[in-house]
Amino acid sequence: MTTQALLDAVAGGLRVVDLGRMLTVGMPQSPNHPAYWHAHPRRHGDMVRADGGSAANDMISMGTHVGTHVDALSHVSQDGRLHQDRSMVELGVHTITPMVRRGVLLDVPATLGVDRLEAGQEITVADLEATVARQGVAIGAGDVVLVRSGWGQHFDAGDGDTFRGLTTGVPGVSTAGATWLADHGVHAVGADTIAFEMLSPGAGHGLLPAHRVLLVEHGIYIVETMALEELAQAAIHEFLFVLSPLPLFGATGSPVRPLAVVGA
Repeated sequence: MTTQALLDAVAGGLRVVDLGRMLTVGMPQSPNHPAYWHAHPRRHGDMVRADGGSAANDMISMGTHVGTHVDALSHVSQDGRLHQDRSMVELGVHTITPMVRRGVLLDVPATLGVDRLEAGQEITVADLEATVARQGVAIGAGDVVLVRSGWGQHFDAGDGDTFRGLTTGVPGVSTAGATWLADHGVHAVGADTIAFEMLSPGAGHGLLPAHRVLLVEHGIYIVETMALEELAQAAIHEFLFVLSPLPLFGATGSPVRPLAVVGA
């Protein structure tokens, strides 16, 4: 597509759906990562200029896997080995190029006729295949595939304990589903849950086999804690996906604000 064609598309009107979560103190997150914190070390009036003007500033601290974020390939190892036996620096989040790709939403609850999936429910290969068939949208190599479970509704409702699912579990794909996605040659995957994959009741975040399949074995990035309800409500299943991580040298992940762009 030419630059002029892109400009013409913008001039014709676009709908941009924000897939990122607002970062707030106390937001639901995995207990494995440092919490988000925000403070104003300088407030308006603390230092006033001669003309009466003043400026405020901020300080934040947080883990790189808090809120909506992308996992770099350096995030997970298996038996001491990272993807393709490369180093942490070679696979850090600073190596992820900005994503401007075809995006596909797989709305699994809509396929199963429910509002959201149950705690600890596995999204099976059959569920994924049935969703592709119902939506009539194919998955191609290089796509970014977002899997909706409806679990993000708990985040929206402020029910952090249920969203984390440390004792009750969280729905998602596990090894078979992750392998199915990898076999399609996708570039990245994402979900509206805290750890992308199924978390069994009582297991906490101790075992993450889908992370192994995707990050270590196939070099596929994972985006977690996404807001997917607006896309689902509008039945938007295919879109331009835009994401750019912060170039944090050597980091294992980065907060992101992914976007889905479609014609107005």
